[in-house]
Amino acid sequence: MKDELHFHANNFLGIPPEYSSPKSPFVIFPVGYDSTTSYKAGTREGPAAILAASRQVELYDDELGFEPYEVGIYTQPSLEITTKGPKEMLERIYRAVLPLAQKKKQVVMLGGEHSLSFGAVRAYHKLYKNLSVLQIDAHADLRDSYEDSRYNHACVMRRITELCPTVGVGVRNYSIEEAKFIKANSSTSLTARKISVVSAYSFISGETSIDEILDRLTDTVYLTFDLDGFDPSFMPAVGTPEPGGLGWYETLKLLRFLAERKRVVGFDVMELCPLPGQISSDFIAAKLVYKIIGYLVAAERK
Repeated sequence: MKDELHFHANNFLGIPPEYSSPKSPFVIFPVGYDSTTSYKAGTREGPAAILAASRQVELYDDELGFEPYEVGIYTQPSLEITTKGPKEMLERIYRAVLPLAQKKKQVVMLGGEHSLSFGAVRAYHKLYKNLSVLQIDAHADLRDSYEDSRYNHACVMRRITELCPTVGVGVRNYSIEEAKFIKANSSTSLTARKISVVSAYSFISGETSIDEILDRLTDTVYLTFDLDGFDPSFMPAVGTPEPGGLGWYETLKLLRFLAERKRVVGFDVMELCPLPGQISSDFIAAKLVYKIIGYLVAAERK
């Protein structure tokens, strides 16, 4: 059907305006900000790269057998950046996401550095007190402070655990401070547990099953996806790559089961750091966003 449409270049997937109105259930929310990145800067260019690559994604999903975009996906203009620091930027995201969440919109934030996720989670947590967060990531991001900031990208999940329980999948690099924090805040009881961390090896090997991961989440979930959760052999365009990451199909299986079994109220895809001359990562990120939307639409139809 893509060849039959007249595309609107500024929209996610290039879909025409009649499928991209403010009344749409999904809202693409680009935030190009990376003031606290600690290795390679450039994630501020991630949202624009995802939007550009998305125009090459086919609208028909062969796995699902339909075109998910037809439910409506609205692309907002990029959020204006502040130079007052990450704490103020997170407040700005919170104020932007909250009214959308109150309207039952599924906000899809495109980052940008991972610290930004806290602002969106805070907005959804205000409305859903039983919220939990599924984190796909190479790093635990559980430092209390890093480089003199409690709002650094390395601290995002620490701040989120102060709001709600979290489950991290794909994690394969963290500090001894974080290891001690994980041990002190883990529990076999869902009501007592703040944190659950599933290593990339444990997930890939099947040592920890998808059922076990989903059982550690509450019924209402926000998904935060740091692209360095993927293996850098096919997703090299990230700020801090780590070997031994997740593959495409095993990750999609987890995401599809998540959509089918939990109420996913919003999600983000963060930390794309575009590489000159290397467009595959941009396309993978765009395809991932559309796959997640497709899974949520399919789950809603059941």
